[in-house]
Amino acid sequence: MKEHKIAWLPGDGIGPEVCDAARLVLDASGFRAEYIHGDIGWEFWRTEGDPLPPRTLDLLRSTDCAFFGAITSKPGPDALRELAPELHGHGFVYRSPIVRMRQMLDLYVCRRPCKAFRGNPLNYRNDIDIVVFRENTEGMYIGVEYPVVPDSFLNEPGMQRIPPDAAISIRSVTRHACRRIVEAAFECAVKHGRRRVTAVHKANVLRATCGVFLDEAQKIASQYPQVEFDTANVDAMCMWLVKNPQNFDIIVTTNLFGDILSDLCAQLIGGMGFAYSGNIGDRYAVFEPTHGSAPKYAGQNKVNPLATILAARDMVEWLGELDRAKAIESAVAAVIEQGQVRTYDMGGFATTSQMAQAVATRVSAFCHV
Repeated sequence: MKEHKIAWLPGDGIGPEVCDAARLVLDASGFRAEYIHGDIGWEFWRTEGDPLPPRTLDLLRSTDCAFFGAITSKPGPDALRELAPELHGHGFVYRSPIVRMRQMLDLYVCRRPCKAFRGNPLNYRNDIDIVVFRENTEGMYIGVEYPVVPDSFLNEPGMQRIPPDAAISIRSVTRHACRRIVEAAFECAVKHGRRRVTAVHKANVLRATCGVFLDEAQKIASQYPQVEFDTANVDAMCMWLVKNPQNFDIIVTTNLFGDILSDLCAQLIGGMGFAYSGNIGDRYAVFEPTHGSAPKYAGQNKVNPLATILAARDMVEWLGELDRAKAIESAVAAVIEQGQVRTYDMGGFATTSQMAQAVATRVSAFCHV
């Protein structure tokens, strides 16, 4: 059996605890890997001016994939206030490490499964099984922003309507990026026998950028006649997801809309304790829970680790160990359906480690480890 080489990035807050939980399940499954620790998070911002140090980027480039826990992230002014005094005045600007990883490693697919597990008391409905494909490298997240209008912009068409003291964020959407995220959504539909892809946009208002996305989505859809295709405005999509989530299968959209819709879908199947994603490129991937660092719960052994365990399941599948991935998902499903072990968010009293151990015990039985 091949031993994989994994960049292990627990981060801060609850990140180390949930990563430990995932590691317990991975070990129970018989998954073999070398886990190499990487420095990432708020402490490295505070003491070095970089929450994603160059040594960690070097690690990412030398491993098969990465597993990421969570990090604290704060607005720019707060970040600067917490920077070590000796680093002030050196031009350091805080940027999200996970966004940087996505862009620097070209992890253009953010795949966020949202599946209701039978027996979960938090399910909105029991028949929800949606996968959100979020474009991961551009849109509103490119990081090009101005606190006031630059002088060089003042004579551009349309800028006369914008006050000089307005803050500006640039939204960049390319045809290339639109094509490949929509292709990824349709390829998933074909591979897994899913029936429908819905492209979500706001082209009636954001005519240029969403117009490009919608145009490319329609072109790609024409190449997959076996898969049903439709489109929806993002505001209407929010309404329909609450009203009839069971009608949707695969959603594909741009970066900001995907960020918002995936959290909405996560709440439909139990909340952030069940929300996870794979950030996937052509040659590398980073897997993570998407619940954030929850610093108020750090060190309490309290939070639900299932999102992190399911992210580990996705990692194992991406690395080609399909049977082991299936065993991990089956173990999660069995523990949830049995209902004897539930964390606080599910109405129970189990700790993080107790939930992880319950899943690990099931995995061991399924894998005969």
